[in-house]
Amino acid sequence: MRTPMTQAFDAWIRNDFRAMNTELEALYFAREQRENVDGVGDPIKQQLVAEGREFIVALLREGNTDEGFDQGFELLGDVGLYMAACRRHGITDPAREQRSPLTEASALAMQLGASLGSIPRFASSHLETHNRAVNGVYKSFTSLADERLFLDYNTRGVLAYIRAAEALLHVLPLGVSHPVTPDLLSAARTALEDVAHSNAALFEALDIDRFFYCIRPYYKPHRVGLREYRGANAGDFAGINVIDLLLGLCRADDPYYSQLLVDKFLFMRPEDQLLLRDCMRRRSLLDSFLEELPTHAGEPWFQQNASAFLEVCAMHGKVALQHHEQLVEKFIARPAKSAGLEDKADLSASGPPLPVLLKGLRTLCDLRAAADRDDIPSRYADLQRLRGVLQPSAATPA
Repeated sequence: MRTPMTQAFDAWIRNDFRAMNTELEALYFAREQRENVDGVGDPIKQQLVAEGREFIVALLREGNTDEGFDQGFELLGDVGLYMAACRRHGITDPAREQRSPLTEASALAMQLGASLGSIPRFASSHLETHNRAVNGVYKSFTSLADERLFLDYNTRGVLAYIRAAEALLHVLPLGVSHPVTPDLLSAARTALEDVAHSNAALFEALDIDRFFYCIRPYYKPHRVGLREYRGANAGDFAGINVIDLLLGLCRADDPYYSQLLVDKFLFMRPEDQLLLRDCMRRRSLLDSFLEELPTHAGEPWFQQNASAFLEVCAMHGKVALQHHEQLVEKFIARPAKSAGLEDKADLSASGPPLPVLLKGLRTLCDLRAAADRDDIPSRYADLQRLRGVLQPSAATPA
């Protein structure tokens, strides 16, 4: 059962907190230098800090730590949203602080994070897959239409990725030669097509300036206690990495990719962490097909199943390219360059300067797309080898 105090804090996050953020965004967006929030709306900022602190002090006094995982995780999200909003409004800034000035919020967040096995800040799942709606309305930082659009389509995309991952997981116990494997591969491809459609709708409807100036800043890194944590990322769930690993396009023994996984583990719910750890030790479908290729390439099952597998790989790469060339370039890189903010220290949610971030994202995109590069462990040559043994009637586009 949720206590009256947790319910009251949750109601504040859903109402007054969101209203104050929305009011502040209106003030910022009306300025010529929209990125500069210093000295703007200070009375509202002070009210937001004070009201949130009052709830959090009461929750600490209550000792609210044993309501079950789901209730604790939701409370962590509420505390995390509050701390992220304080960071967005310049109330806190890791560049000028050695520890978070939000002492009580840090204490509660660390207590919850440690007991739940997750980071002590909000994660993307708090706003997407585990964002409980009340009377048809889920939690958000603001009531801006573009934030709702962003969260709606991100949630659809994440759930579609999860469907694709689940289909691929079912292939493992059956094996690549099973007659039902093409059905599962087709389900995975269809789910990835859903991701592409969701992304396309989002990129078409989302306002670039609203995203860059009014949505993205809530995902900045900030301190909890002494430690600085990177911002939440829409990719902080197991499904997309399960797809990477099971298809074999990315490998757990690649230092670049394994570091990416290590960095995101605690941003995922514990059940996702277990799933991803298990997948890291599995043999990929690509390696399984390559093992069968010398002796069974001419078999009807191999022709059919390998063709279906290549279709999944092609769609996964297509979505990766779509994300990089539209979301990253259109909504982050271009507006940052236009505003002269490319070198701004806190521009990205991940923490590194934008050029470093873009280079890393390009590498990840090219791994997923199996690009023809010899400076990264791309599976381009292996996919070409697989395509090369398919009959014309079975072969998929390169």
